[in-house]
Amino acid sequence: MQRSLLLSKIHRCTLTGSHLDYVGSISIDKTLLDAAGILPYEQVQVVNIANGERFITYAIAAPENSGAVELNGAAARLGIKGDRLIIMTYAQFSPEELKTYHPTVVLVDGENRLVEVRRYDDLQLLQLM
Repeated sequence: MQRSLLLSKIHRCTLTGSHLDYVGSISIDKTLLDAAGILPYEQVQVVNIANGERFITYAIAAPENSGAVELNGAAARLGIKGDRLIIMTYAQFSPEELKTYHPTVVLVDGENRLVEVRRYDDLQLLQLM
């Protein structure tokens, strides 16, 4: 049996812009993508803390150290500059893989500069199995 769990997230980043006339996706500073282990074109779930919107799209890399987090295409209607977002990826794990599972959480400041990368190692998860 496979289980779906959080793989990584960028927590409370700030939306820096939006581009309605774009094919679609969310542009994210490459530094943050790398820190979270999110690949270009990987599916992400985006949660807008300001308005409660939740949607799925794919990530594309914005220039390194740019601080850019931008909604593109139809998703551009789901947030405005300055909104705080949580960007998450999920993965499927076997019971054996769960024994070494640790989600990655990227914390940023108000300008989307990397502050800290945390690797949660919550042993409560293993006690449930």
